[in-house]
Amino acid sequence: MIPAPFEYQRATSVDEAIRLLSDGGDDAKLLAGGHSLLPLMKLLLATPALLVDIGGISDLSYVRDSGERLAVGALTRHADLGRNDLCRSEAPLLAHVAGQIGDPQVRNRGTIGGSIAHGDPASDLPAACLALEASFVVAGPSGQRTIAATAFFRGFLETALAPDEVIVEILVPKVPGAGWSFQKFNRRAMDWAIVGVAAVTNGSTCIGLVNMGATPLRATGAEEALAGGASAAEAAGHAADGLDLPSDLNATPEYRRHLATVLVRRALEEAAQNRT
Repeated sequence: MIPAPFEYQRATSVDEAIRLLSDGGDDAKLLAGGHSLLPLMKLLLATPALLVDIGGISDLSYVRDSGERLAVGALTRHADLGRNDLCRSEAPLLAHVAGQIGDPQVRNRGTIGGSIAHGDPASDLPAACLALEASFVVAGPSGQRTIAATAFFRGFLETALAPDEVIVEILVPKVPGAGWSFQKFNRRAMDWAIVGVAAVTNGSTCIGLVNMGATPLRATGAEEALAGGASAAEAAGHAADGLDLPSDLNATPEYRRHLATVLVRRALEEAAQNRT
């Protein structure tokens, strides 16, 4: 398919990107790695009149120690995040998930900020950010604000970002020595997960779910069961509690419920085993 006509502007700074977005209104969209937006444009599911390319803003590509948290620039590529020694030591789940996304081409072009801003429930990084209790720093005409991952994802491909705001940084609490696991069931290695599970055990347990609803989700039923003293297997039986499970060509709601039960149990058992 051929995308609808659009104008293209290349921003050299965050401030310029915000100005261009403000001028373009609802018809302007950001372009970073392009792996989320461009397929939608080719299918005419997205028809922006203006693309604002921020891929060249090198100031937004980094992983830094920020005290009790890691600060990750929004334009950090998946491949760079997966190889980063600081991320691998302080938040190994995030590095592992980034290193498993798609194929080498996707990992070397896609950005963590683009994946978060897209808000796809089938994407791996949003679930990892939920399990890590991350937060997102966004910038707009009125300055910066920080949004918790649990408040960021609002509907299918809908987030708390305003049309003229840009994600500039992801803040991830350090969890060195915490137990963690990422389990994913898909047909081929590069495919979207039919169901995925990200779990972090560090005193309490947080569980993020991939492709189990209209948004990236926490498995609150399983988390509450664990807090009440349930075993991993017992808690896993509550993985889909209260969720409106999707149905598509790959899986019925019943099949997703079964996969979530199996994968949450595996994730909890692995997280318990690999604590240091």
